[in-house]
Amino acid sequence: MLIKSSDYIGSYVNLDKCPQEQIPEYAFVGRSNVGKSSLVNYLCGRKALAKVSVTPGKTQTINYFLINQKWHLVDLPGFGYAKISRTQRGKWSAMTKTYFEKREQLQYVFLLVDARVPPQKIDLEFANWMGEKSVPFNIVFTKADKVGSIEVSRNIEAFKQKMLEEWEELPPIFITSAVKAIGKEDILKFISEGNKQYVPVEKDV
Repeated sequence: MLIKSSDYIGSYVNLDKCPQEQIPEYAFVGRSNVGKSSLVNYLCGRKALAKVSVTPGKTQTINYFLINQKWHLVDLPGFGYAKISRTQRGKWSAMTKTYFEKREQLQYVFLLVDARVPPQKIDLEFANWMGEKSVPFNIVFTKADKVGSIEVSRNIEAFKQKMLEEWEELPPIFITSAVKAIGKEDILKFISEGNKQYVPVEKDV
């Protein structure tokens, strides 16, 4: 897929106010400071389409971008640590989960995971929650440029093994780096091909 146009539509704190057009939506979510805005800018070929900050919690609303006049890229608030109140974090979490559970236009969630670090409990719990709620998702490992390839491979493999403790199969997985320009083509191809939604299957115990 070649992105010819990417236009900011608006930012929302209420699901009822989100765009009502019946076009596909692909949502991006991850821990605060995982590199979500940088990835969105990289995918769209824009330097400042999404706001980038070293401060966790920069994204505080549901942000909509219209891509090629055909589908929406949705930038969601980060979860986990952010320099804001616990009350505000709770509001973000509730807003995001409501979007996942009720948004009919949602096709896929791209769950961003930092490839620089070993598996984090909060990422695994978020993936498990989406599975329990039958939210179709895949995993995007970000910042693969930050550490040596051996360490990246080790962290990714460890995350896969942790997931397989709960699920019978893994979701689609992408490895990306906005700095090294890695992974863009794979993600856009996945979206353009309209891949079948993936919901993990819980293991029998």
